Amino acid sequence: MRKITVLSMITLDGVMQAPGGPEEDPSASFEYGGWVAPYYDQDADKAMEKLLKPADLLLGRKTFDIWEGYWPQHANGWPGINEVTKYVLSTTRKTSDWNNSVFLHSLSDIEKLKSSGDADIHVWGSSVLIQLLLKHDLVEELWLMIYPLTLGKGKKLFNGSAIPAAFTLTESIVTSSGVIMANYKRAGEVKTGTMG
Repeated sequence: MRKITVLSMITLDGVMQAPGGPEEDPSASFEYGGWVAPYYDQDADKAMEKLLKPADLLLGRKTFDIWEGYWPQHANGWPGINEVTKYVLSTTRKTSDWNNSVFLHSLSDIEKLKSSGDADIHVWGSSVLIQLLLKHDLVEELWLMIYPLTLGKGKKLFNGSAIPAAFTLTESIVTSSGVIMANYKRAGEVKTGTMG
């Protein structure tokens, strides 16, 4: 069984849209693209080396469209990105010239992918896809990079459709610029009780 890990750069209010640059995803008149750049430092760079190690990728179609136009020409910034398999959930696309791109068309395709092979699968960006995975309990691990700002609007990591689930914090780093990088692993059902 393959493990699905969601890796997401988010603001304090859960916005994940266009962290990388002003033109990355201006949909719905989003005007804060590139909000990660002011916080990037040596601590973040060192931590990102670990998170960018080769793994198969599962992407939503919009994220794939953005990446397909960027990463093939910038692979020195992410060694192995062109060689790993990129699985894309899409109802509109079927082909790409980008190496090792495979198109999936349904949740059942993702479930089959998860049960075949043993290579880890990483999900970057892809807010709608992540919400689908969380709704169907298909995420074993989260790497959240929480930036010290709020944006008020933009695509969110959580939209209220995730199933109730408990996670355990297994690793955390706080960068010199105040970014919290936290690794959470699935830890069963939600437990409740009374304080005091």
